[in-house]
Amino acid sequence: MSLQKDELLFEKDKKIGFIGLGRSNMPVAQMLRSQGFRVSLRDRKEMPPVEGFDCFFGEHYLENIYEDVLFLAPVLRPDIPEVLASRERGTYVTTEINEYLRRRKGKVIAVTGSDGKTTTTTLINEILKRAGVKTILGGNIGINLLTSIYEEDEDTVTVCELSSFQLMKVCHSPDVAVITNISPNHLDWHRDMNEYIDAKKNIFRFMKSGKVVLCGDDMTSVGFAHEIPVPVVFTSGTRVLADGVYFDGESIYAFGEKVLERKDILIPGRHNIYNYCAAIAAVWGLADNAAVKYVAENFPGVKHRIQLVREKDGVKYYNSSIDSSPTRTAAALNSFAQKVIVISGGYDKHIPLEPLGPLFEQKTKAAVLMGVTGKKIYEILKNTGYTGRIETASSMEDAVRKAHSLAENGDTVILSPAAASFDMFKDFEERGEKFVECVNGL
Repeated sequence: MSLQKDELLFEKDKKIGFIGLGRSNMPVAQMLRSQGFRVSLRDRKEMPPVEGFDCFFGEHYLENIYEDVLFLAPVLRPDIPEVLASRERGTYVTTEINEYLRRRKGKVIAVTGSDGKTTTTTLINEILKRAGVKTILGGNIGINLLTSIYEEDEDTVTVCELSSFQLMKVCHSPDVAVITNISPNHLDWHRDMNEYIDAKKNIFRFMKSGKVVLCGDDMTSVGFAHEIPVPVVFTSGTRVLADGVYFDGESIYAFGEKVLERKDILIPGRHNIYNYCAAIAAVWGLADNAAVKYVAENFPGVKHRIQLVREKDGVKYYNSSIDSSPTRTAAALNSFAQKVIVISGGYDKHIPLEPLGPLFEQKTKAAVLMGVTGKKIYEILKNTGYTGRIETASSMEDAVRKAHSLAENGDTVILSPAAASFDMFKDFEERGEKFVECVNGL
């Protein structure tokens, strides 16, 4: 049975605050305000007051915290001094995702990892929908989960993508947890790699039943398998797993049963084979093989992930703006048999870029570098004796023009930044859309 419309998430006299506005907090704030709660909004950014809310905007937004309940936006660390002091005074500090996991009625499948989260999450959702399962897609993609809680029931399966930012602030876990892989990421936000990994572990830390899906070829993930309190299902692209999901070079098998052939999968790249293995392991017992095969044959991929933009003058242009780390760029470049022209560089997340040296030598014929990390990649390529052409660019327009001038009939140009977007763009979507705009303007 779903949560009734007149059932409140908190006691009516509670004063509820939201620190950091955006797609996670604002829908919940508006919902609670409509239910009659006194709601406050706090944000560092200066902005006009929002009617119906107590507003604290600007430099002093964290002064005089009086609320009984505080919702933190995903991008905020949980150890903000003012928030810690408020917690010590008895304030209940939470997040949209934490409250959803605490109160949801149906089954939850959650996906995290350093690479492949969005594609794997989307595949799980598409397979379940094809199998006739009622689903909700949320977290980093899809809808706001806490505001959807009144629409779901025990038969609903929620599929959500969760970042380390979100997981660092939860104390509840899903029914099925998927960890695609672990590699250095977001070290500009996390204090170190240990904190990043520890945040990821929260996806399974509070589980009492269900299962966890791990990539058996990712040694970091395998290393903490012994900490998981529920059964673990491994996936692999390198060895046979009698009680897991594996790819033998031609087909995917699950628990000894052939599920898919490689030729069935529409989207390219070996990394997407791993994404399918994880998705199959997650939905095993909830969806039939026919649903998996239908999705494999028809799913075109997610925008900004090796997305073919156009072919012009015999040159194919791909948008893979989601590639915000060297491991993602490696997966993208390894999807092509020939050497490509790559556009890379962006915001510095303080993750190691040295692996790009041998990768670019092996997989690229030219590199167009931009942004803050473009300078670092330039030095790495020079120091490792890169034999391809190197160009630097001051903007996306400049990068696309230079890549176009380097390309010949039969070549491939791909935007694969190996870095975040925040030095020049709002997010990776905006970066990708700008690339698409520039390519279509050639």
